Amino acid sequence: MIREVGDAVGSTVFEFLGRALGRTQEQRPLPVDLYESEAAFLAVFDAPGVAGHDVQVGYEDGAIVVRVDRFRDFYEGFEMQFPGRGLTLDGRVELPDDAAVDPTEASATLNDDGTLHVLVPKVESPAGEGDTDGADDLTDEEGPADDEDEA
Repeated sequence: MIREVGDAVGSTVFEFLGRALGRTQEQRPLPVDLYESEAAFLAVFDAPGVAGHDVQVGYEDGAIVVRVDRFRDFYEGFEMQFPGRGLTLDGRVELPDDAAVDPTEASATLNDDGTLHVLVPKVESPAGEGDTDGADDLTDEEGPADDEDEA
């Protein structure tokens, strides 16, 4: 009986700890690197364990925004002991203030290495004009981010 109580307490502690770690992960933004070339900006987000239909990519107020809704697989014959992965993850990267881009021509690619690449092309703009601010949902134009092997 004491062993059963100990097992139950241990299982409860692992579950509580896992849920706390998952919530912490959900509150932190996705890590992202921003690159710039003469023709475009490239944002590389960490997106491990994600399928293309789980990703939403948009452009809001001069920033690339990403939302990932992951799901846990269920494995027959196994019981969840430590639910430690966050399921809803967000990321955002601001483009430079003087960036002139066309978010309607952006593309997003989910790679096998667990990264999401968002390419936003630059546009030629007369001197003194800024970026094309506003809120545009890239997934409306391009569809959801696709897995590389599906392309």
